[in-house]
Amino acid sequence: MAKSRKHEAEDALRHIAIIMDGNGRWARRHGLARRHGHREGVESVRVITRECARRGVEQLTLFAFSTENWMRPSGEVRFLMGLLRRFLVSERAELMENDIRFKAIGRLEELPGSVREALDKSVAMTASNPGMILRLALNYGGRQEMLDAAKALAKKASAESLDPARLTMADLRACLYDPEMTDPDLLIRTGGETRLSNFLLWQLSYAELWFTKTCWPAFRVPQLDEAFRAYAQRERRYGALSKSAQGHPRSASSKLD
Repeated sequence: MAKSRKHEAEDALRHIAIIMDGNGRWARRHGLARRHGHREGVESVRVITRECARRGVEQLTLFAFSTENWMRPSGEVRFLMGLLRRFLVSERAELMENDIRFKAIGRLEELPGSVREALDKSVAMTASNPGMILRLALNYGGRQEMLDAAKALAKKASAESLDPARLTMADLRACLYDPEMTDPDLLIRTGGETRLSNFLLWQLSYAELWFTKTCWPAFRVPQLDEAFRAYAQRERRYGALSKSAQGHPRSASSKLD
């Protein structure tokens, strides 16, 4: 029996990227301090990671801490770094049990030493796991990634006497923080905002975008189901005509689709 269009679309959803927004707003609505929102957000990470792995998603990339987040109050930053370190240690058993490979992108060398140590250990422990890749963006900015990639490519071109005119997009991609990262199929942003906030600016060029007012601490399997259903209704064209427009030259020529 042929698969339905919905099932075909879900099968093609190999890489999901999520901007986990709204921890503070969720806490405020519940009369709690912001740190309670961050703690509950960690539980959403556990639930969504487990569910994505169960559904056969190949990569899950989560925006955990941006280069701009250092501007938050110092007490909150210290709390977030401590929460991150505890998460990295406490989740190792589950990562191993579910064959999940853990990775991170960003200017990782600028993270506190204790966090970097825990991070490196989690990456090393799970390096051979054959299942889904869970990737955290930490001290990450999309513009910074492209600048760092451009610097690395310029250095490589100079060292190897490469002709700048012959450089390709593949050459630049190879200098990104994780050259093995495939482009996300779907970007989810929680918390009601509808912008990219400097996240994966290179990789999200052709991703489908889905926004929800649900704050990250309340984002669980029903909301993930909603995102999957919305994705299943999309037709990804990558600049080409839609299937319906291909059979109708007049409508296709009347506008750019």
